[in-house]
Amino acid sequence: MLLHVYVGPSLGRDAPVLADPRIRVRPPLRHGDLFDPAIADTDTVVVLDGAWHQTPAVRHKELLALLARGVRVIGGASLGAIRAAELQQFGMVGVGAVFRAYLSGDIDGDDEVAVGQAPDGDLRALTWPVVNLRHVLRRAAHEGVVTARAAEDLLTALCAVYYPQRTMAAVRAVCRAHQAGRFADWLDDRRAADPYFGDIKRADALEALEAGLDEHLPRLQPRPVAESGYYRRWANHAVASVVDGQRLQAAVRVAYQAFFDPFFPQVWNDLLEHLSRHPADGGAGVPLPQRVKAATGGGGVPAHVLFRPVPDLRDEGARARLLRDETAADRAAIVRYQAIREAARHDVPGFSDEAVDDSVARRSLFRLWDTTPDLLEDAAAARGFRSGEDAIGSLKWFIPGLVHDQEQRQERADVR
Repeated sequence: MLLHVYVGPSLGRDAPVLADPRIRVRPPLRHGDLFDPAIADTDTVVVLDGAWHQTPAVRHKELLALLARGVRVIGGASLGAIRAAELQQFGMVGVGAVFRAYLSGDIDGDDEVAVGQAPDGDLRALTWPVVNLRHVLRRAAHEGVVTARAAEDLLTALCAVYYPQRTMAAVRAVCRAHQAGRFADWLDDRRAADPYFGDIKRADALEALEAGLDEHLPRLQPRPVAESGYYRRWANHAVASVVDGQRLQAAVRVAYQAFFDPFFPQVWNDLLEHLSRHPADGGAGVPLPQRVKAATGGGGVPAHVLFRPVPDLRDEGARARLLRDETAADRAAIVRYQAIREAARHDVPGFSDEAVDDSVARRSLFRLWDTTPDLLEDAAAARGFRSGEDAIGSLKWFIPGLVHDQEQRQERADVR
């Protein structure tokens, strides 16, 4: 059994417990990370920290899918505490004071646990989260350092400081503005004696790891759950393999075929035929024309218009069918486009796939498929896209490479 621990900044990487050979230390959890094939059904996932400001946060369905497989999932300290409070009824185990506060409704909102980190990727916290400030202020009031009313006013003022700016210097400045120098001195003295004083997120992280290492903690029984189209697309995005020495996403390879292979509509139709004869829901398999006739009361509608499934790229057979005509030259083109895209992400401020203008992608798509606006929807459906807009959005991944190729052709033409 392995513990996959998503951590930083609630617990430093130098914490002795993280050196346990059973622990696989991972960065803060992001959307898509839990599709990692290294997570076995018999493993335990411990969610402490997660990203949500600079990157999409993990979706609840990703955690629910792990629980459905029988994976033991524990949350505490930060994002893990939030998700555990939300998903406790589905089997996620919550640990620690922060989890209990979210579960009881004493606190709510992501800002309670948010902290600023160094821009160079250092996973140490540089600022104070609200949960820690509330804790130390309650301690101070209990010890008579401040009154309960003064502690409440200080907490309100400190919460008003944007979380990436809530440094110890900012805490002292707020204390000076509220004539609470005694509290600031008390906090400095306590932290000088114990650098982790008041850090309940760290304490919760250690408690969650202790629970994760306890092999007697009960597990859920695996149970099948229906996958939504969204979940299938997220899962597909995470499927990748090393081909010809390069790590390539399966979804990108399939999209390349859909965009650049003029015969891909037949590939897609053949997949629909296979799915019709081997339905995933356990129903009776029938030839595709017969299924179309039954669905329309007589036929006349193309199968790709009626049926628009999201293929499961985790399935080796599905990948093989969709990539049956892929060549080494296709893969080399993807590698080249991937390098051009990464260069654009590095060199062009604010570049992202989403930043590519829709009209640029649309015009490129019309040229690639030699189609017109009134025929776009059918052309997209024939190649496995949900809609024309879906195809336009998917093509944005390739736009930097297409623009680069066009510029190269223009330069060669100018030379001639």
